[in-house]
Amino acid sequence: MNKVILLGRLTKAPEIRFSQTNNIKIASFSLAVNRNYVKEGEERQTDFINIVTYSRLADFTEKYLKQGIQICVSGRLQTRNYEDKNGIRRYVTEIIAEEIDFADSFNKFENENTQDTIKENLTENSSDLPICNEDDLPF
Repeated sequence: MNKVILLGRLTKAPEIRFSQTNNIKIASFSLAVNRNYVKEGEERQTDFINIVTYSRLADFTEKYLKQGIQICVSGRLQTRNYEDKNGIRRYVTEIIAEEIDFADSFNKFENENTQDTIKENLTENSSDLPICNEDDLPF
């Protein structure tokens, strides 16, 4: 099983790009995640983890996520490698997000219009999810 759940804050606004082959929207950002433990006499350490979203989740990321907002991300860990311009093999480890939830209260958003838009969008998108009845369950 490959499942990752992270709680942290965006370090900067998400970067948006499109895939070269089939023009799918891709959003990427870094999440600052505090470690649970603190060594005596030291400050709490933070890990900066790269997150990637695709398609509709990338649309959501672009519209509603901004620097400093606290979110909870669940997804899968993925590693990949590529060759850079100088012919050196580079390795990348990132989280492919499958779900994003707000961990900050809606009161931290700049104005009420933004809050209403987000709530409406979340409600509309939830109707797109497939509804499963008991006959479809394997147990």
